[in-house]
Amino acid sequence: MSSFYVENFGCRATQADGAAIEHQFRQQGLDRAASSETAKWVVFNTCAVTAAAEQDARAAIRRVRRENPGCKIVVTGCYAQRAPREIAALSGVTSVIGNSHKHNLVEIALGAHSENESGGLRSFVPLTDLTAPAETSFRESGADIFVSDIFAHTELLAAPVFDSANKRTRPNLKIQDGCNNRCSFCIIPSLRGRSRSLKLEQIIREVNQLVSTGHREVVISGINLGRWGRDLTVWRGHFCPRLDDVVRAILEQTALEKLRISSVEPMDWTDSFISLMAESPRIAKHAHVPLQSGSDAVLRRMRRKYRPGHYREKIEKIRAAMPTAAIGADVMVGFPGETEFEFEQTRDMIEELSFTYLHVFTFSARPGTAAARLPNQIPVHIARERNRILRELGAEKKRAFMGSFIGRQVDAITLADRANPGADDRGNHDVNSLADSGRARSSALTDNYLKLQLCGKHEPNRWLRVLVESVEGETLCGTVLNYSAIA
Repeated sequence: MSSFYVENFGCRATQADGAAIEHQFRQQGLDRAASSETAKWVVFNTCAVTAAAEQDARAAIRRVRRENPGCKIVVTGCYAQRAPREIAALSGVTSVIGNSHKHNLVEIALGAHSENESGGLRSFVPLTDLTAPAETSFRESGADIFVSDIFAHTELLAAPVFDSANKRTRPNLKIQDGCNNRCSFCIIPSLRGRSRSLKLEQIIREVNQLVSTGHREVVISGINLGRWGRDLTVWRGHFCPRLDDVVRAILEQTALEKLRISSVEPMDWTDSFISLMAESPRIAKHAHVPLQSGSDAVLRRMRRKYRPGHYREKIEKIRAAMPTAAIGADVMVGFPGETEFEFEQTRDMIEELSFTYLHVFTFSARPGTAAARLPNQIPVHIARERNRILRELGAEKKRAFMGSFIGRQVDAITLADRANPGADDRGNHDVNSLADSGRARSSALTDNYLKLQLCGKHEPNRWLRVLVESVEGETLCGTVLNYSAIA
């Protein structure tokens, strides 16, 4: 039987797309290979948010070409949408399928490379059935290319339900895709199209299926998650749902033990949404709020829709409502024209606010974006130094946050990883057997997004009550007190 392997690059939404692609392959009767080295079909689900992300994808394609020269390489995702001819020119690439056609990737890939009786190539699904009449596919450097205007497409590729054999303890459900914002540095809207939402009834159905297969925590994600529902009308067009509504519906209509919410833009952290998160023990106390810059002038050049004062107010409200919450932010350094004073404004703001971690990025000029054409591009050595300063500041804040939990009790979910493959061969996972466990350790993740190491071997996908005893590097260490039930 033919086998496949999907390698994902980039954000949670890309990972969710990759899971859906895997589901497509299984529906066609193919098995997932253990690695790219043994698969007949290798799919690279790429990212284009930075030049480095694209470079990583090219390196991975070349590696697989060397290690598995007989496989068929399919490249999809944002990089494929942005530069299909560039990818098609790489040796070994069989098909380039953009985000515009990702929802039919497997049918296109298998059909385009099935030999008909005359030995030529045929379409398993005719392209005219998939795209507008003006769109075309063509071959270049031996690779088939299926890419068209992303704004002409309305499909949202939803992640499939993971079965119990997958051992994913925290599945990711993408409920929104695309973005209507036009930040000057961001290429993603042109690669993923307009904001579009998974319908509420489908979200509830997916979450209930995940719960029925034993998942205790689900992460909902999107490219611009806070815009979920803005493109939907329900109740005869008199009500346009919001993110609050989908969260409440999940709490009311499913038995999910823990809902985790991924990145939400500052303007979508409404008072009602913050209160909802704070009041429900079934929502993880974890807020990721992109900042990008603490300088008003830089935010204006970025075309962001908030000012530093607005952002500060949101973070202060989140911290007041959830004193132990993880609060993270994306920050960009080296944006064109960023002066030393503007950078210091960002650093001062980060020092003053109660962040617990940072994702620091160096500006990468993306073709076709307004920022790529701005004057006063920042020299690389200056941008790298600013990146280092903020990463060190973020690490300092994270250490202080982690240290504040020594001697305190936390709820954590055990993870399936190399350090924690599961219970013993008899399926035992008695919390009282820790003394007999020797050096065995298990990995877990706290409700507020901290890594945790536990003494003993514990079955994945279980909520535990843990006493935090120490911090080792970037990980809490603790002792299990009992199994925890999420109210």
